[in-house]
Amino acid sequence: MSSAKPDPVAIAQSLIRCPSVTPAEAGALDLLEGLLGPAGFTCHRLPFSAAGTPDVDNLYARIGKGKPHLCFAGHCDVVPPGDEARWRHPPFAAAIEGGQLYGRGASDMKGAIAAFAAAALAYLAEAKGGLKGSISLLVTGDEEGPAVNGTAKALAWLKRQGETPDHCLVGEPSNAEKLGEAIKIGRRGSLNAALTVTGRQGHVAYPDIANNPIPGLLAALSRLQALKLDEGTAYFMPSNLEITGLEPANAATNVIPAEARARFNVRFNERHSSEHLKVMLRETIAEVLEGSRLDHTIDFEVSGESFMTEPGELVDILIEAVEEVTGWKPELSTGGGTSDARFIKDYCPVIEFGLTTATIHQVDERVALADLEALTQIYRGFIARYFNAFA
Repeated sequence: MSSAKPDPVAIAQSLIRCPSVTPAEAGALDLLEGLLGPAGFTCHRLPFSAAGTPDVDNLYARIGKGKPHLCFAGHCDVVPPGDEARWRHPPFAAAIEGGQLYGRGASDMKGAIAAFAAAALAYLAEAKGGLKGSISLLVTGDEEGPAVNGTAKALAWLKRQGETPDHCLVGEPSNAEKLGEAIKIGRRGSLNAALTVTGRQGHVAYPDIANNPIPGLLAALSRLQALKLDEGTAYFMPSNLEITGLEPANAATNVIPAEARARFNVRFNERHSSEHLKVMLRETIAEVLEGSRLDHTIDFEVSGESFMTEPGELVDILIEAVEEVTGWKPELSTGGGTSDARFIKDYCPVIEFGLTTATIHQVDERVALADLEALTQIYRGFIARYFNAFA
């Protein structure tokens, strides 16, 4: 292994210069394999495919064979840059200006991948007596897409190979404004629903021989919106239901439509499961529409169940690492959307800590160079504390 100190900024620049708009890896995984392989990591490329979804390439790299096994999980795919003319610098140029590194993926989440790779390489170079356990990186390619051929299938492959980690750190952006604000110890679940109410089409001048589904749909949505699902819990905010789309499916001005459709999403905490919510929502809608002579169907899609890693030693050592570098104690959070941690929690305890969310998915996504260096120090301290605690 080279004695040169790994540079997280240079690694992040190289990763950003790979235009890996989901699901393409665009050379990002090749770059990581070329960095980790010579340092002693055993690297596996894990391509997966499924009908109706894009093929995805993934990388699993591990050094060491014993326990404890600490895995860093992240994704190299990014969302499209949008109108490139609106960017201060080209989105894949990885330009540095004013102490900021610009580029798509700088915060979400190539910066965190670079920081962990640099931290792990530095720890391995400095470790006295060798590595007492294993470190791995699981870098996948469709977190920003359908999330079918990435983390979920890679974890199943790891289990079949006897490679399941003991603990996992996900590098998703976890801080709103400043590095060190929050560690995510869980996520709310997400349930999508599509409701179709069916009546009888007819002329608006003759409503007595038609049955308008729109008032029934609006009544059902009004009742759903008024539901108070819970008060929240110690670490979770209250569950909420949000209407996300309406589709009367009618272009004519003088026709009562036969159908009206709506979409809504429920973000739910540990007081609910998706199955419990499905029953509640079906019963509520049926009650509202009873006697209306309207039919209805509802289809559900579960993006993930709610989960939480109980505070304990794993969380404590990350808090200590953050405090040592930033000087303040992070809060424990379960906010935000879904992440690939929803798959990992079925295999091992998982926590999330990365950069800030301030510019993710935006024009001029960027990260402060000082934050990249600080995140590398935090990860370096976390790795050392992890093996001191669990080895």
